[in-house]
Amino acid sequence: MVYLSTKFVRIMATEKWLAMVSMALFVMFAGEMISVYNFMTDIPEDDAFLRTFEPDSKLIQFISIGFAPAGILTAVAFIMSRQHGSKSVGGMIIVGGVIMLVGMYVCYSMINKIDDQFITNSVKYMPILFMVLSIPVMGVGAYLSKHKKIRPKKEYF
Repeated sequence: MVYLSTKFVRIMATEKWLAMVSMALFVMFAGEMISVYNFMTDIPEDDAFLRTFEPDSKLIQFISIGFAPAGILTAVAFIMSRQHGSKSVGGMIIVGGVIMLVGMYVCYSMINKIDDQFITNSVKYMPILFMVLSIPVMGVGAYLSKHKKIRPKKEYF
């Protein structure tokens, strides 16, 4: 019986670890996007090699490295804790959504400084898309934070 309770504690800790990793991946994604947008604002005119940079492929790469795993881990943490709710897991998911929202706002504010050669539809609309996607992430976290464990009815007979 002790083994079962220890195993239950390990399972409970798994969702917290998943939420922490998803929050870290949201931070990494926001940092990657900000670094790409910053790079596109400061490319020297005389460097022909750097002028061949194509932002669309890098943006897709960073989405697949950062946002996709973060979204999957957030969903798994939500599924694991939706029955009983968790303030800590919900709080970490909310923080991840806020970080992504702020990071995408910073990227969106850099668009005016980017050279016209690098402006594509994905460069213009990716920050807006991920600002919108951060709202459901924060909503999932708020749901987990506010959800209370439902106690089963005790049957006496």
